[in-house]
Amino acid sequence: MLMQKLNNKSLLGLNKKIINCNSCERLLEFRNKIAKEKRKMYRNENYWGKPITGFGDIKAKIMIIGLAPAAHGGNRTGRVFTGDKSSDFLFECLGNIGLANQNYSINKNDGLKLLNTYLTLSLKCVPPGDKPTKQELLNCSKFLKEEFLILQNVKAIVALGKIAFDSILFFYKKNFIFDAKGINFSHGHTIDLPDNKKLIACYHPSPRNVNTGRINLLKFTNLFKQIIMLVS
Repeated sequence: MLMQKLNNKSLLGLNKKIINCNSCERLLEFRNKIAKEKRKMYRNENYWGKPITGFGDIKAKIMIIGLAPAAHGGNRTGRVFTGDKSSDFLFECLGNIGLANQNYSINKNDGLKLLNTYLTLSLKCVPPGDKPTKQELLNCSKFLKEEFLILQNVKAIVALGKIAFDSILFFYKKNFIFDAKGINFSHGHTIDLPDNKKLIACYHPSPRNVNTGRINLLKFTNLFKQIIMLVS
């Protein structure tokens, strides 16, 4: 119980640092631009327009990592995978298999809780064209490193999409003795990491992937059922 309290305190401190970060000038300018210009359907809303922290169960064995906030999702609502089509699909799945208490993620006050799962991002700010630079990922990797230190129960890292997957390989190459040569993204593929975690590749739940049939509810939930068994 004491350790959990200390971890909660550490996570609160980390999240405060993340929210106040202005290290990357390009990302700072872009997230502010999006927050001011807004999308027409959200013109009456106040956009978050700041870096996005992780969210979920501090005792989680499963960490789900996306690349970066959506311009009119997380950058608008202030919570990772909240308020866009990708989050609709993701939480329909997570709710159905018991990793969330509900199957939707609309805003920060919707009552969502994650179970045995922590959801975060390699890059905490929305990048132009969804394409961060290596330096921006490197700048943000210090936050991801702290998340790993705090979330000590994590056994499996699920990377949503190839760019997120590559960003985790990049993180491990920078922080461990790890040869990522020859490791390619393939949905469902599992890689052993040097700190005894498993990295699992998963198609991103984007409308493009869903609409083309690359990913669907059955494929997605089946993969996560396997991951639940892996960490049990």
